[in-house]
Amino acid sequence: MLSRRQFTLGAGAMAFTGLATSFMGKTATAEIQLASAEGYGPLIPDPSKLLDLPAGFSYKIISQLGDKMSDGFPVPNRADGMGCFQLDSERVVLIRNHELDPKHLKNSDSMFKNFKSDKAFDSFADGVALPGGTSNIIYNLKTGQTEKEFLSLIGTIRNCAGGITPWGSWLTCEESVATPESGIGKSHGYIFEVSANTNGLIDPLPLTAMGRFNHEAAAVDPKTGIVYLTEDRSDSLFYRFIPNEYGKLAKGGKLQALVLTQQKQFDSRNWSSVNMSVNQWFNTQWIDLSNPESPEDDLRQRGFADGAAVFARGEGIHWADNELYFCCTSGGAAKYGQIMRYQPSVYEGKAEETDKPGRIQLFLESTDKSLYNFGDNLTVTPQGHLLVCEDQYGSDINNYMRGVSPKGKVYPFAHLKLRTETAGACFSADGNTMFVNIYSPAKTLAITGPWQTVKG
Repeated sequence: MLSRRQFTLGAGAMAFTGLATSFMGKTATAEIQLASAEGYGPLIPDPSKLLDLPAGFSYKIISQLGDKMSDGFPVPNRADGMGCFQLDSERVVLIRNHELDPKHLKNSDSMFKNFKSDKAFDSFADGVALPGGTSNIIYNLKTGQTEKEFLSLIGTIRNCAGGITPWGSWLTCEESVATPESGIGKSHGYIFEVSANTNGLIDPLPLTAMGRFNHEAAAVDPKTGIVYLTEDRSDSLFYRFIPNEYGKLAKGGKLQALVLTQQKQFDSRNWSSVNMSVNQWFNTQWIDLSNPESPEDDLRQRGFADGAAVFARGEGIHWADNELYFCCTSGGAAKYGQIMRYQPSVYEGKAEETDKPGRIQLFLESTDKSLYNFGDNLTVTPQGHLLVCEDQYGSDINNYMRGVSPKGKVYPFAHLKLRTETAGACFSADGNTMFVNIYSPAKTLAITGPWQTVKG
């Protein structure tokens, strides 16, 4: 089984302490402009025209669309969020989301078009499983070889992002609130838990108490077991789930939404006016949300009506050292994206937090799309820098992986040469290998290089 130590290292949190004091005591201002850092230096053109990286870095494709997996199925497309878990001294397991809709089934491999299983969460009327879910990759860091690859969850919709847990599982999140009226069997919009130790398809159990909404990502505080959740909507809320029992999410708990103490119904998006300045701290409180399964898909509207703050497309989230960071993809006056930073109360989730509340800060807001544009998934390097996967779309797709230093300066780490996005970036426990997905056509890469040379 995986230890908490392995969880912490696998999440890359061991070196993110530098951000914990970066802006303490500084004066907030709305005029702070996005600044650049040297990072790892200029990007070197990739001869294969896949991914430009700085000097000294290289990638290896360890899995790609259509490859035959150990269970006989082809690697599915639309590889999105991903988590890395240490299995032993040499091997890791990657749990990878596939953001597939029912409509994608007609374009998938013929093996999936007829796939029926009692392990599928949902199926069409003819018994064919919905194509969304997860796959696992067991990779040997020493030999550089993929040893095993298989489906681990099937029958879900648009498994977008998620998060690792300290008890050794991946929380995979449905970015969909589809209902049977659309020609499927069940309602969707849930979180599912996939064990890092599974050897095949799991029995799918929707964690209904964690809410039914357009889920994006999750981050777990290893001390309390509280799960923080983002929502990919232009008027999204920021959620937390307090479990009834640590590490036993299926046993239920309480879903809440964040409120800024200074102003109820606070708008953090800064679209029409600057309500939230870079570096400025706001005290927080949390309100209970009733009927979390939300059959009318109105959880965020009800939460906002009760005072919850609103965010611009909450997406990737990462737990660091007693704090977390999450992307708001279209936030900011220019709508190029924001990164929020939340520090929980020392009494988080308890009655005493009223007297010593948690607090939230706008850590970064982009004013220049050439430096940072539409940040989505994020992780952290062994040296304590954020790495953010851009997710631009439209006619001028030009996505990078952007580094963000502890001082909030940005730099390019990688440039994707395909008209798609990178996603699911995560580190091995030793901090030497970063794994990342290319969304479509799906590929999973292992990237190594001189991580310690960063300047910022």
